Amino acid sequence: MDDGATRDDARQHNMSHDWARHDAEPHHGEGAASADGEYRRPLHAAHRHAMAWLESLGERPVRPEIAADAMLERLDQALPDEGRDAAAVVDELVAAAEPGLMAMGSPRFYGLVIGGAYPAALAADWLVSAWDQNTGPRQPTPATSALEETAGHWLLDLLNLPRESGVGFATGATSANLACLLAARDAVLRERGVDPALGLQRAPHVRLFAGDAVHASVVLAGRMSGLGAPVTVGADEQGRIDVAGLARALHRHGDEPAIVALQAGDVHSGAFDDFAAAIEVAHLAGAWVHVDGAFGLWAAASPRFQDLIAGLADADSWATDAHKTLNVPYDCGVAIVRDEAAMRAALGARAAYLPSVAGVPDPFDHVVEMSRRARGVPVWAALWSLGRSGVAELVEGLADAATALADGFRAIPGMSVLNDVVFTQVCLAAPDDDATAALGEWLREEGTVWASSSTWRGRTVVRFAVSNRGTGSEAVRRTVDAVARGAAELGVRG
Repeated sequence: MDDGATRDDARQHNMSHDWARHDAEPHHGEGAASADGEYRRPLHAAHRHAMAWLESLGERPVRPEIAADAMLERLDQALPDEGRDAAAVVDELVAAAEPGLMAMGSPRFYGLVIGGAYPAALAADWLVSAWDQNTGPRQPTPATSALEETAGHWLLDLLNLPRESGVGFATGATSANLACLLAARDAVLRERGVDPALGLQRAPHVRLFAGDAVHASVVLAGRMSGLGAPVTVGADEQGRIDVAGLARALHRHGDEPAIVALQAGDVHSGAFDDFAAAIEVAHLAGAWVHVDGAFGLWAAASPRFQDLIAGLADADSWATDAHKTLNVPYDCGVAIVRDEAAMRAALGARAAYLPSVAGVPDPFDHVVEMSRRARGVPVWAALWSLGRSGVAELVEGLADAATALADGFRAIPGMSVLNDVVFTQVCLAAPDDDATAALGEWLREEGTVWASSSTWRGRTVVRFAVSNRGTGSEAVRRTVDAVARGAAELGVRG
């Protein structure tokens, strides 16, 4: 063995020895006494309360015990003149807040498309807070930046998206949609010789097109980006964009720069747009294509759903949430843009005081924030703990649970499922809107489950969005039983 190899082995041995000693011995360096004295008790208190909360999720009522106004009455007191012990503050926080907490991590929570949290992802999220790295610039945060970049590479591979794409970790689908639309807006303007950095006042109008079932987050992102609310072009009964209507709208607006927003997973039906046909029409017209896939983009991780996502990878940008289908803690959205340079040009910031490496994107080049927590680290932990097959099994399990719920609901006299259950959404209705509304209120008050009431296709519905990794056969059974009890108590008949 040569001397170089010997030195490498010795260095590795010393590093391993240092890590073992780090784990085994108390710290006595600068700040150690402060850390022991200031952090240990409040963090132990937080751990105790967190474990009690997590262990209660399987059985506690999903609904909060008291509403927001009552919570405000409990909490809105005069700020005291003197401070309090940190551990006592944690105990008092939990005592005050817990009656107003929704058990969103319950396997029987079906509202707002919110997932649970895998243990590795939750633990990583705790470390993100303890490490307290401002993962905006790359150079001063090598660990968290590298973890996020690795997670981004894994996501592109897992979802079979172009490997050269830029990936940014945003707060959620709204900010991820915004990041993508900003990149799209600037790119289509540059194609027409306009410098978007000079402002939009003299730039040609950029049209944003979408189907009639476009999600509110895309509408909001359109407004915030200066594109305005999208021009809607029609949709079928399940919410899929009308491709012929899109073609007519693009033709009608001629050579104006255009962006088309498609949808992977309608919020009511779970339906997916016909990506292959819509993208072909949009690209023939010179339009940028963005896909809002807040929960549905994850279908690309499963071989079972390849028919739903055919053509998806031909788009120009994509947005999703990891705190939905992937089940990492709030908050974590993901913005993906095929042309990384366009993403960086639209979102990047440069200043003399900001460290950077020429030609290498910083994390803040891919999102709308310059300062942020390392929210991609829990994504890394979730993916590393699950592996490729585990993510596919997660996605398929959520879809299986939705199918089982729909089958169970259909067996209840008077209950109908209004949507084609193709992914993870189920829209339930009683024979009339008043009965459906009453059923939704009854379920939320009773507490076994929590599902959102909504209006879809002119009908009142109770919408069940299956997003939690723990929603298995027992959660499905208890959910169907709750709906049956509610229907019987309300006198719903077939």
